[in-house]
Amino acid sequence: MDLLKTIRNKAAQDCQRIVLPEGDEERTILAADQIIREKLAHVILIGDPKEINVLVEKYGLNNIQKAEVVDPKDHPKKDAYAELLFELRQSKGLTLEKAKKLVEDPLYLGTLMIKAGDADGEVAGARNATGDVLRPAFQIVKTMPGISVVSGAFIMILKDKEFGEDGILVFADGAVHPDPTENELAEIAVATSRTVRHILGFEPRIAMCSFSTKGSADHPMVDKVVNATRKAKEMDSSLLIDGDLQIDAALIREIGESKAPGSPLAGNANVLIFPDLNSGNIAYKLVQRLAHAEAVGPVLQGMAAPINDLSRGCSVSDIVNLAAITSNQAAGMKNK
Repeated sequence: MDLLKTIRNKAAQDCQRIVLPEGDEERTILAADQIIREKLAHVILIGDPKEINVLVEKYGLNNIQKAEVVDPKDHPKKDAYAELLFELRQSKGLTLEKAKKLVEDPLYLGTLMIKAGDADGEVAGARNATGDVLRPAFQIVKTMPGISVVSGAFIMILKDKEFGEDGILVFADGAVHPDPTENELAEIAVATSRTVRHILGFEPRIAMCSFSTKGSADHPMVDKVVNATRKAKEMDSSLLIDGDLQIDAALIREIGESKAPGSPLAGNANVLIFPDLNSGNIAYKLVQRLAHAEAVGPVLQGMAAPINDLSRGCSVSDIVNLAAITSNQAAGMKNK
């Protein structure tokens, strides 16, 4: 399975409106031109139109004229967005005057466009820190109903097709939440199942990972995983999920059948939920480096609308891929 090609094809079939708040950043505008050319999304660029035009001429871009360009300093909905931000944040002490200044910040403007229904998702972070990208997202878009925690999923593409879904595994949380409670861990499992369905298009088989398999160890950390598994099932009865499971019992059929007889996963998990950020982050980096796997992400999940953060060292291709992923997330949320 050529996963990235599949993701792009899926995005092209149901284009969503993706806002790029760093519209006058070089990699972003090159990515925007490619996104438009491949019809992966309807692109909204936020930035100074003059600076954008300079880059268009510099690189000889032919597709940017099809993007919607929004000048953060001067656009028809500026006052309306300021009023919206004031309504959302006045209980936190935000004044209308401060709101009018904040809507000139492209990161705030992008999330306000989503909140107002003028965009479906956002990709940012090529020149902004993660905290700056997520702050307005938490303040304005917030989490989806029934989910209180934002987490990060990594799509791991392995050379060995024996594991997961034809070599594809999804790890969570490897990026955001350091030490989730059992309730939050359950929410991460449910959010990850939605990510798998929306982006990858196959049914998740979720292993709640631990150093214990079916009570082989007695410890509060194991209890957290066991209780989170039960609560995830209560949140979504359709989930194929099991835990506590050690990694070998989750991934290798013979070991799963031996260590966890009767488990619905039978060593055939395609989603691994880790009990904390330490284990999740270590695991994805180990697999990435030692197994030479490709790690796509993190895909942020749990937000009421898809807002995804790039590394500041990202490539043009990274931006294009994440825009396609974000478009798939947005389409999935609409079609749920």
